[in-house]
Amino acid sequence: MAELVRQITYRGVSHQPGTPTLEMRDISVAYAAGANGVTTQRGTQYALQAVSFKVEAGERIAVVGPNGAGKSTLFKIIVGTLKPSQGEVHIFGQGPTGHICIAYVPQRSQIDWSFPVTVEDVVMMGRVGRIGFFRWPRRQDWQIVRASLERVRALHLAKKQIGELSGGQQQRVFIARALAQEAELLLLDEPLTGLDVPSQEAIFEVLDGLRPDGVTVLVATHDLNLAAERFDRVMLLNHQMVAFGSGTAVLTPENLLAAYGGHMHRLSETDLLLTDTCCEGHDG
Repeated sequence: MAELVRQITYRGVSHQPGTPTLEMRDISVAYAAGANGVTTQRGTQYALQAVSFKVEAGERIAVVGPNGAGKSTLFKIIVGTLKPSQGEVHIFGQGPTGHICIAYVPQRSQIDWSFPVTVEDVVMMGRVGRIGFFRWPRRQDWQIVRASLERVRALHLAKKQIGELSGGQQQRVFIARALAQEAELLLLDEPLTGLDVPSQEAIFEVLDGLRPDGVTVLVATHDLNLAAERFDRVMLLNHQMVAFGSGTAVLTPENLLAAYGGHMHRLSETDLLLTDTCCEGHDG
């Protein structure tokens, strides 16, 4: 796989050596009153406010917080589909525009699974940034597609229509697309929602396999236990950065109460009850 990748001509924005994979400096996203997705420097409705952090190569970060906390907005800022009202975003030392090293997997509810496309075609979409538009895939591109599907144990699904797959299989296929893209920064927006335990474990096995490649992974999730147990660091958001660090340091009763407010109820000095739901359809 690595040898095949080295044969492909590099496209996209060059990376500055020695810089973090991702750095945000004082990012705010404000919306104009009554506007639908239009950011403004004079708005008072903040999706994110004064958010700053750094993420290094190879880290696996869990992004947690209540519904409407700004998790999905954060991902859209990183990808470059949404511009911040203020602040700076740097991917490997450069602005977010033009990168082909960023792979974004949105929430499953935002994808049209009825679209008539096969699994291998979905994964080949990850090669477009490398091949260029209006150019046919070469044999080595198809080799990379097959190798990517094999890494996520989905090669046997290559000819199936994407809508025929289970939720866990669909998530693995989109990770295969990121592998075919040669992504160095992978953003997964609530990939574990609705999956049973074996399917979640299959996703983590795939993510574990990305560590030797130095791929940086950010995962938005509502599962605080998994965030603490399976990630290097946890980012706790509620429009502002509540805390960012190890799971033990971040997921304290005080921080959780600050982030979840009325959705978090203290049962004792050490026990909390979270009544927040991940199924209300709000921006994460």
